[in-house]
Amino acid sequence: MVSTAPPRVLTVAGSDSGGGAGIQADLKAMLALGVHGMSVITAVTAQNSLGVQGYWELPAEAVRAQFRSVADDIGVQAVKTGMLASVELVETVSELLAGVDAPVVVDPVGVSKHGDALLAAEAVATLRERLLPVATLATPNLHEVAQLTGITVEGPQDMPGAARALLDLGPRWVLVKGGHLEGEAADLLYGGLGEEHWFRAPRYDNRHTHGTGCTLASAIAAELAKGQDMPGAVAAAKEYVTGAIAAGFALGAGIGPVDHGWRLR
Repeated sequence: MVSTAPPRVLTVAGSDSGGGAGIQADLKAMLALGVHGMSVITAVTAQNSLGVQGYWELPAEAVRAQFRSVADDIGVQAVKTGMLASVELVETVSELLAGVDAPVVVDPVGVSKHGDALLAAEAVATLRERLLPVATLATPNLHEVAQLTGITVEGPQDMPGAARALLDLGPRWVLVKGGHLEGEAADLLYGGLGEEHWFRAPRYDNRHTHGTGCTLASAIAAELAKGQDMPGAVAAAKEYVTGAIAAGFALGAGIGPVDHGWRLR
């Protein structure tokens, strides 16, 4: 007997040699949430719990070939993008995604947890102008909100204005993540018709949060592939990530990862 394939989700992102973020985090989250994860690797990083020691982007033709191999044969029911590194790769991926008939979750990765740049400065405008318009959902943290819109979010009261500014750049939905603010972890999902959904979770006293953003975007993509609507997908993903943060563990001498397999332990 041949089993039915689970929903298929593609991540287009960089490799994290330490296993806590990037492609590795994406595939772990997808497995934990019951979908089949596939990957297009855009860059290879040398990184560990202390930071990113270096990265090397792949040629655009290698990224394009990986994408076409998966999309043309296996097909995708959702796509998540992460680290795209350069102007050329942002342009290439934007072009590929314009032809995809599936939800696209864009995590506009600009800076790592440790403050290391993962997107060339000159690529920010390309991401804003080319990638965000093809996104079903964009999931920026507050640093990325400032990078993309120039708006500094000081508290939850500033998040709706920032979300509206981001929505004007073209995505159908925006999730402004308030994880860098004090107090409870509050995220705002904002839709095109002024639809507002707040998602709040307790803040855990755990510094081991490497991979949080990658994991959340991948979890949302997984839930969308399973047929959830956007608010439902974000709610389910937020619950999963909150548990993963609570169970994050020490690894190496620096910041350890969230625990993608917390429900299995």
